Amino acid sequence: METHRQVQDRSAWRATEMAARTDWIQILSDAERAELKAAVEFAHIRGLDPMTDGAEAFPLPSLAPMLLELVDELDNGRGFVLLRGLNLDGYSSAEIDLLYAGMGRHMGRIITQTSRGNRIGRVTDSGANYGSVATRGHTSSDAIRPHCDSADVVGLLCVQPALSGGESTVASATSIYNIIAQQSPHCLAVLKRGFRINLAGKGPTGEAAECSHRAIPVFSDFAGKVSCRFNQKQIEDAAQILGTPLSDLEREAIALVGVLAVSDELRLDMDFKRGDVQFLNNHVILHARRDYQDSPDPELRRLLLRMWINVDTGRPLAPEFADRLNSGPRGEVTVTSASV
Repeated sequence: METHRQVQDRSAWRATEMAARTDWIQILSDAERAELKAAVEFAHIRGLDPMTDGAEAFPLPSLAPMLLELVDELDNGRGFVLLRGLNLDGYSSAEIDLLYAGMGRHMGRIITQTSRGNRIGRVTDSGANYGSVATRGHTSSDAIRPHCDSADVVGLLCVQPALSGGESTVASATSIYNIIAQQSPHCLAVLKRGFRINLAGKGPTGEAAECSHRAIPVFSDFAGKVSCRFNQKQIEDAAQILGTPLSDLEREAIALVGVLAVSDELRLDMDFKRGDVQFLNNHVILHARRDYQDSPDPELRRLLLRMWINVDTGRPLAPEFADRLNSGPRGEVTVTSASV
């Protein structure tokens, strides 16, 4: 039977360890909040957009080095950070987008996440049924199963928390890998071979039923790094769309990843407050969400802003693993209609 190595680095953490620490929470100071406000005013007055004009359009003399340190922690450390204390009061919706994009542009390249070309996504309930084939979870209030997003880094900015529920959970994909390697190596062999996944409208055709051209490994061991790409729903949806039922062993393997990701041993819970920004490295972290209930007041409905960032100095990825969206290694969602 094939043997699999254990990964020994800081991304292999357990929930009890992280729950006892607070170093993964970084709180912005008054001076840093003032610097962000000044950057918003600078870009707004000059009509600049950091998405297109670059990081120099959003000057952050003190915060920029901190954001690069944060990127290093995401890629070479525990893989997640909760940035707390961003004051959104007094900003318009457009200014919040500008502030968020300016921060993200100092971390890397902000990529598209919809076929309309959106680079800042609205995670809010639009009445969709997450259980339906090819439906993206951010459009519903349903619980979302553990998964990775299609970028090096995902950022989630809480503009408005839910009335109740909606807590985020994260787990170390590296620890999941190590446990499966030790306890269920027959499953790890299947996970390393990978699966075709449903792209849910994010591929070059823009069709909801489009699937990845090839099997994408759930765990890829490449250039000394083990990286994860997992979305159980998209694997199951692809099998249904393609008419290629999963075998019992394949179902066992993907179910095991999902079960471990929400186990007490590995699952770290966090509740978003207004102004919190959660940054995750998708290659070493699985994230999920509990279902939630919205306020009856439309102005108080849960709203997170999602940003996908590819990092220039990011870890090496095998080409077949890095082609997440049929748009090439580290590609973005193909724009198939006019941007809105």
